[in-house]
Amino acid sequence: MRIAVGGIHTECSTYSPVLMSVEDFRVLRGEELLRADNFSFLDAEDVEHVPLLHARAVPGGPVSRPAYVAFKAEFLEGLKAAVPIDGLYLAMHGAIKVDGLDDAEADWISAARDVVGPGCPIAVSYDLHGNVSQRIIDQIDIFAAYRTAPHIDTRETMVRAWTMLVEVLRTGARPGVAWAPVPLLLPGERTSTEEEPAASLYRVLPEINVRAGILDANLMVGYVWADEPRATACAVVTGSDQEATLKAAEEIAASYWDAREKFRFGSVTGALEAMLDIAEAATTRPIVLADSGDNPTGGGVGDRADVLKALLARDWQDALIAGIADRPAVEACFAASEGSTLALRIGGRLDPSGAAVEAAAKIVRLDDPGLLAERQAVVQVGGITVVLSARRRPYHNIEDLRRLGLDPQAVRLLVVKSGYLSPELAPIANPNLMALTDGVVNQDIEKLASERRQRPIFPFDRDFDFTPKARLSARWT
Repeated sequence: MRIAVGGIHTECSTYSPVLMSVEDFRVLRGEELLRADNFSFLDAEDVEHVPLLHARAVPGGPVSRPAYVAFKAEFLEGLKAAVPIDGLYLAMHGAIKVDGLDDAEADWISAARDVVGPGCPIAVSYDLHGNVSQRIIDQIDIFAAYRTAPHIDTRETMVRAWTMLVEVLRTGARPGVAWAPVPLLLPGERTSTEEEPAASLYRVLPEINVRAGILDANLMVGYVWADEPRATACAVVTGSDQEATLKAAEEIAASYWDAREKFRFGSVTGALEAMLDIAEAATTRPIVLADSGDNPTGGGVGDRADVLKALLARDWQDALIAGIADRPAVEACFAASEGSTLALRIGGRLDPSGAAVEAAAKIVRLDDPGLLAERQAVVQVGGITVVLSARRRPYHNIEDLRRLGLDPQAVRLLVVKSGYLSPELAPIANPNLMALTDGVVNQDIEKLASERRQRPIFPFDRDFDFTPKARLSARWT
């Protein structure tokens, strides 16, 4: 059996002014794809895997049209060279927005379907924060999505999709997909699977899997910072029995809709100044403060200096901000030297709505892995240590800080650009605070511009009734 493997994976805030380019993606090709950690499970007796192209980027603004076209063309060229194949596995995200193009995943998957033909089963894996459309559903035979947020089951989800595909090819069975849209959009920070009611809703999914006629049950929260028609929550179920699959999709959709008023932020949350008041009064450490509106893993720009400005106004001592994306500031530090002090402008380079800070900064450490885009600088501004990065990136892994000579557990206050905290940072937070800061992934979603979303949709609209109605893939009718 020959299974081709590829895909494109990122998440795009339509409110961001920063387009993503080819350089923002990590691209895996050929044997490098098969050796990558996320794909190392692609090993089964009597299965030949044909690696195509997989492009993945830290979430951000819309993907530039030339970048998307280039990736798609290379993927399709490889796919055309690979056919005939027995199956196609696509590792997707589901929340890509391409500049000037709606429903990019549907465009990508439909193009793949045109190449492989109607007889080839297509399996996809998705992030639970992806957005789904009927056009996507109509192209696929197998669907699996993450069941955890924070995401700790990425590889497990990919294995689920791939395993179903291998089983289908070995048995000759032909499963299908049903989905039930839910007019409901909430941020991941209100729907973490570590908190109720999401914890219970996702805990039920494996139980649904064992029902007769059901292969894989999924609840998609969707991506709220995409102002586009397809943005919605939904249930997506892969099954072998149409009636059972439709019923399961409607059941999952109804359970999510019925819980809509119960979702809350999991951590102590409030305006920036209120969170800093709590931090000042705390006697424990490290206090971990999430700068949620500029979270790069949610699509934020990652260059806002609002928190730095607020801490300087309070003359805060013993804080670590990790980090602020500012390539010119990093280059200025490298033009100087470690130990020197220079007048530095920090932040507001990419998002013009964000305030910049101008201050005397002492260069504590310079980190040069080799590529200009990977450079980092650690500077001291008053009593605050700031990590500056040449590119947009998160600092959610403790090792990323330790390699810079920083100990996040030793500081009084650690500020990270994040929503809910990563699995590494959450256990050390004492306490965990989330500031509802400004940015292109602002948590005050009811105030987001909503010009293209289908309406009504909760919580943008509240006075309407809804009953789920599941739909089959066109390939299963």
